[in-house]
Amino acid sequence: MAANTIHAIYTDDDVLMNAVKQTRAENYRISEIYTPFPVHGLDEAVGLAPTRLAITAFLYGLVGFTVAVAMMNYIMIQDWPQNIGGKPSFTFYQNMPAFIPIMFELTVFFAGHLMVITFYMRSRLWPFKKAENPDLRTTDDHFLMEVDAENHDVEKLTQFLYKTGASEINLIQIEQDH
Repeated sequence: MAANTIHAIYTDDDVLMNAVKQTRAENYRISEIYTPFPVHGLDEAVGLAPTRLAITAFLYGLVGFTVAVAMMNYIMIQDWPQNIGGKPSFTFYQNMPAFIPIMFELTVFFAGHLMVITFYMRSRLWPFKKAENPDLRTTDDHFLMEVDAENHDVEKLTQFLYKTGASEINLIQIEQDH
């Protein structure tokens, strides 16, 4: 079974933003937007839910902080206590001022590295993955809005998209497996 999708190409990000708002106001479903750079406010205009990646960054930072505390407590207090610079090595809290830079660095290290891994997994960006970009011009200076044309009059939708400022419109047949 084939699904109809319309690719509307725009040459300006402000025109694209207005077109997205008008398209959503007419109750057409926008399935994807491809841009050469991030467009501020586009996620809200399309109606995307806020991301939860900030929560995972905080949790990854907590993991890094916990690893730092456990590592320093084991290495510097339990396993091999040393008198460095006259500081007592009997308890963790007595040495904690000297450990603050290490705790901070491991918190940032874990949060940063695990966030990169999470982002790539969430975005399904694997090594050697073939690009899914439908039009190479969107990596340079064009913007592409993908609109579902199923259950809509294609001619009417095409005219509507031209009125929103689209410079080019293509009807795409996507084969779907059941």
